[in-house]
Amino acid sequence: MAAAAGTAAGRVLPASPNWYCSRCSDTSADGRFFGFAARHRICLLDVSSPAAPAFYGELLGHTDRVAAFAFCRHPAHGGLCASGSDDGSVQLWDADSLGPLAEHDLHQNAVSALHWSPLVKDLVVSGDEKGIIVCYWHSRSDSQQFFPEPRTIFCLTCSPHNENLVAVGYKDGMVIVIDISRKKEILHRLRGHDDEIHCLAWCPVPGEERLPAWQDEVQAGEVPNGELSQDATTKKGCYLASGSKDQTIRIWSCTRGRSVMTLKLPPTKRRGGAIDPAVKERIWLTVHWPSGRSTEIVSSSFGGELLLWDLTQPGKRKWTLLGSSEGQNHSRIVFNLCSVKHQDKELLFSISMDRDVKCWDLSTLDCSWTMPSLGGFVYSLAFSPVDPGCLAIGVGDSMIRVWNTLSMSNIYDVKTFWQSIKSKVTALSWHPTKEGCLAFGTDDGKVGIFDTFSSSAKNKPPQISSTYHKKTVYTLAWGPPTPPLSSGEGEQPSVTLYSCAGEGIVFQHNPWKLSGEANDINKVIRDTNSIKHKLPARTEISWKPDGKLLALGNEDGSIEIFQAPSLKLLCTIQQHHKLINAIRWHHEHGSQPELSYLIASGSVNATIYVHNLKSVVENTSESPLTITEPFRTLSGHTAKITSLSWSPHHEGRLVSACYDGTAQVWDVMKEEPLCNYRGHQGRLLCVQWSPVDSDSVYTGADDFYVHKWYISKQEHTRPPQGKKSIELEKKRSIQPKVKAKKKKKPIGKSPAKQDLSDVANGDESVKDVLLEENGVSDHEGEKEAREMELPDKVSTPASKDVSSSASESPFSLSKPFVTQKAIPVKKDPPKEKPIFDASLKKKKPRSILPFTTSMDHRSKDELHQDCLRLATCLKTKDHNEEVSPDLGDRIHLGLFADRASLHNMIDVEGKYHLENGHPELYQQLMLWKGDMKGVLQAAAERGELTDQLVAISPMVGYQAWVWTVEAFAKQLCFQEQYVKAASHLLSIHKVYEAVELLKVNHFYREAIVIAKARLRPEDPILKDLYTSWAALLEKDGHYSMAAKCYLGASSPYDAVKVLAKKGDVTSLKAAAELALISGEEELSASLSFRCAQELLLSRNWVGAQEVLQQQKTLFGQRLVFCLNELLCKCLSERNPCNRKSPVPPCYHSWELNRDASFFDMVIEVWQKELGMNTAEKATCAQEQLRSIEHPPSTSNTHPKQVLFHISHDLTLAALSYQAAAWNEAVKSILGAVTRSYDAGNFTLMQELCSIFLPEGCENLRDKLDSTNSQSMAACRSLEGFAAYGLLYDLWWNPPKDSTVLQKTDLDPVLCPSEQPALEQSSVSGPSSPEDTPDQTATKMDENLSSTTEFQRCEPESDSRTSSVDLVDRQSKLNGCKVLLSEATAALQNTQRDIAEVQQILADMIHQHQQQRNNLQESTNGSIQEGNVPQSSENESDKPSSDKSQINGKDEVKETITLPELTKRLLEAKQKLAEFPDSLKFYPFPDVLECCLVLLHMGSQCPPELREQALDLLRKHGSANVYKKAGGKFLT
Repeated sequence: MAAAAGTAAGRVLPASPNWYCSRCSDTSADGRFFGFAARHRICLLDVSSPAAPAFYGELLGHTDRVAAFAFCRHPAHGGLCASGSDDGSVQLWDADSLGPLAEHDLHQNAVSALHWSPLVKDLVVSGDEKGIIVCYWHSRSDSQQFFPEPRTIFCLTCSPHNENLVAVGYKDGMVIVIDISRKKEILHRLRGHDDEIHCLAWCPVPGEERLPAWQDEVQAGEVPNGELSQDATTKKGCYLASGSKDQTIRIWSCTRGRSVMTLKLPPTKRRGGAIDPAVKERIWLTVHWPSGRSTEIVSSSFGGELLLWDLTQPGKRKWTLLGSSEGQNHSRIVFNLCSVKHQDKELLFSISMDRDVKCWDLSTLDCSWTMPSLGGFVYSLAFSPVDPGCLAIGVGDSMIRVWNTLSMSNIYDVKTFWQSIKSKVTALSWHPTKEGCLAFGTDDGKVGIFDTFSSSAKNKPPQISSTYHKKTVYTLAWGPPTPPLSSGEGEQPSVTLYSCAGEGIVFQHNPWKLSGEANDINKVIRDTNSIKHKLPARTEISWKPDGKLLALGNEDGSIEIFQAPSLKLLCTIQQHHKLINAIRWHHEHGSQPELSYLIASGSVNATIYVHNLKSVVENTSESPLTITEPFRTLSGHTAKITSLSWSPHHEGRLVSACYDGTAQVWDVMKEEPLCNYRGHQGRLLCVQWSPVDSDSVYTGADDFYVHKWYISKQEHTRPPQGKKSIELEKKRSIQPKVKAKKKKKPIGKSPAKQDLSDVANGDESVKDVLLEENGVSDHEGEKEAREMELPDKVSTPASKDVSSSASESPFSLSKPFVTQKAIPVKKDPPKEKPIFDASLKKKKPRSILPFTTSMDHRSKDELHQDCLRLATCLKTKDHNEEVSPDLGDRIHLGLFADRASLHNMIDVEGKYHLENGHPELYQQLMLWKGDMKGVLQAAAERGELTDQLVAISPMVGYQAWVWTVEAFAKQLCFQEQYVKAASHLLSIHKVYEAVELLKVNHFYREAIVIAKARLRPEDPILKDLYTSWAALLEKDGHYSMAAKCYLGASSPYDAVKVLAKKGDVTSLKAAAELALISGEEELSASLSFRCAQELLLSRNWVGAQEVLQQQKTLFGQRLVFCLNELLCKCLSERNPCNRKSPVPPCYHSWELNRDASFFDMVIEVWQKELGMNTAEKATCAQEQLRSIEHPPSTSNTHPKQVLFHISHDLTLAALSYQAAAWNEAVKSILGAVTRSYDAGNFTLMQELCSIFLPEGCENLRDKLDSTNSQSMAACRSLEGFAAYGLLYDLWWNPPKDSTVLQKTDLDPVLCPSEQPALEQSSVSGPSSPEDTPDQTATKMDENLSSTTEFQRCEPESDSRTSSVDLVDRQSKLNGCKVLLSEATAALQNTQRDIAEVQQILADMIHQHQQQRNNLQESTNGSIQEGNVPQSSENESDKPSSDKSQINGKDEVKETITLPELTKRLLEAKQKLAEFPDSLKFYPFPDVLECCLVLLHMGSQCPPELREQALDLLRKHGSANVYKKAGGKFLT
């Protein structure tokens, strides 16, 4: 498997090279590629250009860290390479195609070294941790294994002069040379180093000429002048260089098998190192012998410097430092070096712990270029608003990169900031006006501000806020000050910093005084809005760019909008129902100021919603609104949304980043996906639209990469669905899931030798540092960008103190073990004596006085002496009572002397027991002695208290007993026995401490039992327990249990909210009932309505009515649902559908009066079944429904939703009809008809007209107030739509006897159901005067010239009308006269003119931008000429780019100037203003389209209508498309 982002992405910051590997980077023989291992992948750079490298692609396939990588050195196969991994596999690749060639799993252990033979073109030699070497000939799939030494292999290299020689370096300092043609033969064992061999390099020139500087290390027994072997060695053989952790480089002679020169690393002076000088680093000594130079070697040194050694130099100083000027060197140790001939230069590549890849020119010893890389997830991207090309990148390797993306001289101009961060950087935000002021937030809750601009900033630590968050910082935002900062005395900052983190709190920090306390803005929100209930956990924060509105996203999926500075709540958006990850306001600098009220949001759900808050801001009511309908919905992603960014160059253009591994560009107003980027190999975490280039976007992901990519070059338009998204999932599943291995330690090598800085456990040293630093197994996915802190697994505080016992062990390491429980390191027993037999025998009980007993088993002489000494002592004691007898070294005689001597003896015995690890015997002795207090203290200090000791502790006294129980409880906590610890605390009446202990460790059930049983009912601890447990249960998805907790804590409001969180019918129903019981009537009503809508989707009207019945305030909605049911029933009876619906509809069994009109039938059901029997009830329902506004329908709106919104309009119409308010009724019916028309559902529009206006609009017009111009205009519009439906009906259903209706006359058939654009165009009301006429016309034109078959629309015609006699048809056609309105045609023509001028303007602007972009790209030299025209063509492929039209436009462009266009636009707008408002207010079908249909009907059309149609076409059909479509009628 492979990934080439090189084609799709413009620029890339790659993942960091792996650390502590002897060879994990290499260059190809032809100098094109430089490859390095990064985690479990291999990154390939194209380094053929001397100026800067380009990312070429990745090799994917290993499932664990790649530890070795090498290219084939044969010119014919320059693109072949091999890699070895900790997963034990060796893979061969073709770098050009990025594809795998072969693989073998012959190693049973992690592969630690690998080399491709320079002489045998298909031989790859690899070695593993256990010392096994495998030779693999891939062309014949043959292999051979060697096991020369049972030691850990660190490096190996094949000789460039003899195809059978391989040199191998081991962990313990041994170097061997083997001959692979003769199995098991070791030619030389080269001893001299006494620590790890980091690298081996053969001299590129064969032969061993004696150089003036060789110091022969003459050993005893050799010929002093070495003349015997002189000739032989010169002719054959070759030198070998080795670099070791012991800080020396040795040059070995392979003919003599010994060291001929030793180079000791000089203590070079660190220059500008970006690392704390107090930290002692591990040394890594790698060596490289450049090709063709037999006397020069390059090596690494202590702190990242590189040295060039001249072996011919006499004296001590043989080295020169690479990198003359400041800042050219690496700042930390270098791991790998490799070189390549490039034209006439020799270039050297180095990789280092500082995460930089550098290229050096060996002729000048200067650094040619530096490529930065990333060692963690890319959590955050931010462009500076002051310096637009400046991109800040927050990375999981505890560093911030600031990339100057506009730099011409160095395209990877990156500054790194690491001071005081010490944790993953999860959030970034630039100060809106102050240059170089960058705020950051970290995984451990820290918030700080860097100054990235000043020259001394490189080593200047950031300011850190003294207020820390408890969990990961999710978002930072600069915004205007709010109280208390906005109201304080004296001068205040104009903007303050807001931070939001995983514990759900937003702090406001004062940037002038970060040391002061930050303010929790929830306090202000509570005070301003006088809120009593629990506020939701905040997960996202976003200020509107003008600083007037603040949006807070919450964990429950709601978004709250507040007004600055007092933070008054304006509205709540209830849309997502899942944790909010991203909120973005639209920019302010567009030509349509109303767009700045758009707010886009993304959550753990895959759908993005856009809301328009203009009406909310202008709303004057005091109480906050609730919004449940989105303005636009963008669906297509299949996983959670992590980040959003509006294009600063367009209006309504958005890009989203998602866990499905792709970024998606959307046209928000059309709800259309425009382009999808799939270049990453992981889940995307952040996205930013470039502020300087409208075609480029930057994304960061958990694959450790940042990509810059171009929208115009992507082949996909929408996110992957189904199979494709499964493939992406598979691609990511290859990511390693490395667990820290528990290894048994071999005993011979004590880890005490390791440096303190080794962070690691014994021989795991190399890998475990990687676990920490380089993120190979830093499987941060577990703690992802957003949900990082949601406690899926409960962590225990005790686990911090992992290895209390390890610190005593003589073998203890510098850091505790990685495992959970501490394992004291024991010595392995000597192997000779098998001890298991002994353990089977019954053990003899251990003596409690072993020392005394052994003293009494000595020789007879000794025992006699004991008697004499004892007698002497007792004698002196008799003479002098005060003096204690002096027993000397015969302590055991205390058994027979006085008490003081006995105490002495007991102390010695006790010490003996402790030294031999038997504390229980020591405790017993002390108990006998009576020193119980000392026993308890000693046992507590060592964590060895037992139940028995606690039981006997009251002997010592009450205080001692209490102290012992407390110490035992602490000890039990370390052993994670929390419940037992709490019980012991209760025994000494420490109830609060016991409850707190259980709470902290998430034993809530037990804590509540104790608190309820032992504390007062009103104690606040109990409420705190319930709410904490509820929060935890809520995060884990146990909603009903959480609701019980909230009820226990007497907060029913929160119980309702959590119960409704799941959003299914049963949960919503229960939540609504609970809210009703709790007196939260408004909340109950909104939940009932949501539940009813869910039931409506499954066509269960009976259930929906039952739910709504409980709410008085939803009476109006009951009427809507009732009408919706009757309408659906009516429609399904008129058009019986053959398809079986997956869910059968659940209708009421109401008696219906089929003879009455539809409205009468509905009103009868309302009165009979729903009890709407008084005028007050009707007016009340009407007021309820009028207060609800639904967004306009589009072709993307769900059909069921369209029908529901239509039912809402028709309910209002029926209520007006009942009250005989005809003016209102007409408007409502028109609303329903135009809504079906907007949704592109032509058939539904016709059905509505025939159900509600069976006799046309005549008798309706009579009932209207003719003085009311608005209602008359609405009636006229309604007549228009009815006639429009009838017109198409007549055209599609010709009379049966008209001889298939002169087919010649109707070459094209215009079928509205296939022409959404046509229908949209006629909706050119005031809302969108310049919406689509131009597109429409083109579409219509295309359809007219596509000679559709006449039969296309026939099936519909059968069900709709039978043959109608011609007289009837003629009268009906005359009824269509209403469509041929001169005034409307003129209005629509003016609107078309405006749209056309605006389109030309837009094209001109677009073309200008395109030219500017092309110019910029050509100066960057990053694009081939061939792509430029192609991309610009793609860009201009708008839906209306019919060829003839493009040509037409081109001509226009040449002749028309900007002032002329503006003049035309002004004239058209003046003309538009002259039309009466009543004409503009309501939509009307496209008059010219109707003219064309009439003309196409040929002889059926009455001649006067035909004339009128032709007349209108001549007058107003000036647009190209109408000229073309009506051409044949006008000639």
